[in-house]
Amino acid sequence: MDYRPFFPKAKIDALHELLENKQAWVQQNKKGFLRYRLPFDAVSHLRAEQCDFNSDIVTIGRKKDISPQDHTRLTEVLHGFMPWRKGPFRIFDIDIDAEWRSERKWNRLQPELPDLENKIIGDIGCNNGYYMFRMVPYRPKLVLGFEPYIHHYYTFRTLNRFACQENLQVELLGIEHLPLFPECFDVLFCLGILYHRQSPIDALRDIYTALKPGGTMLIESQAIPGAGSMALFPEKTYAKVPGTWFVPTADCLRNWLLRCGFREVEKFCMHPMSNQEQRKTQWMTFESYDDFIDASDPSRTVEGYPAPWRVFFKATK
Repeated sequence: MDYRPFFPKAKIDALHELLENKQAWVQQNKKGFLRYRLPFDAVSHLRAEQCDFNSDIVTIGRKKDISPQDHTRLTEVLHGFMPWRKGPFRIFDIDIDAEWRSERKWNRLQPELPDLENKIIGDIGCNNGYYMFRMVPYRPKLVLGFEPYIHHYYTFRTLNRFACQENLQVELLGIEHLPLFPECFDVLFCLGILYHRQSPIDALRDIYTALKPGGTMLIESQAIPGAGSMALFPEKTYAKVPGTWFVPTADCLRNWLLRCGFREVEKFCMHPMSNQEQRKTQWMTFESYDDFIDASDPSRTVEGYPAPWRVFFKATK
């Protein structure tokens, strides 16, 4: 896709070269790539006659839209995209109960959304695109999903091939590629990403740089409870996740945002995590929240750290 009309200030030649290299990489005929590309190809001819992005369940198509043979093949393909982390979805009447009840997070975000109509939006770490689909009713000009993992990249591409939402795009990019987009986005979503970065300050500065003047960031992060500006730095893992670096208190995250230059920094939600929102399902059969928490003391992780909360901020450039 030519992004010049959408990102006039982007380092467009470097961006297009990077994307070409990413596509050459993902088109390799190796097992790890074929595992997701071939299922995508097998169902890419299907089209949904009707979609619903206003409800908690993202609904794409109905069973009657496709043949029984295609429905059987699609069921196999969707199972092949397991584990499903974000959801729920209903795809041609196939119900996908994902690990995360993502509608709860969206319902917390929704009252704080800025005007999205005709805006350029980025969803950093978009996963399978659940939140991107929920943005469609707000009529954005473009939502660009940053998703470096092939599994989630192809899951979104499969869903959007059915849904045909031309203003939703995904690229094999990560938060580290934001410097290619100086002053390009009206709104950036950074949901569940920051604590996976070795340098959260650099990540926040990159987000700041990528926003247009007056642009808005909505950020949600894992957090620890308590007063004071401090962050937990786990010895090895936090809630069994080795890729967790800094887990801040709400005050600490607020100070990070302020010192990175954001203004109008507002915390609008903070709540403890629970197995009501993150849990095993038939579509995600691996360990989940209950396995990460001390069974004898739910206020602690299995490592003995404070159990995680989630905190939400809205900030302006």
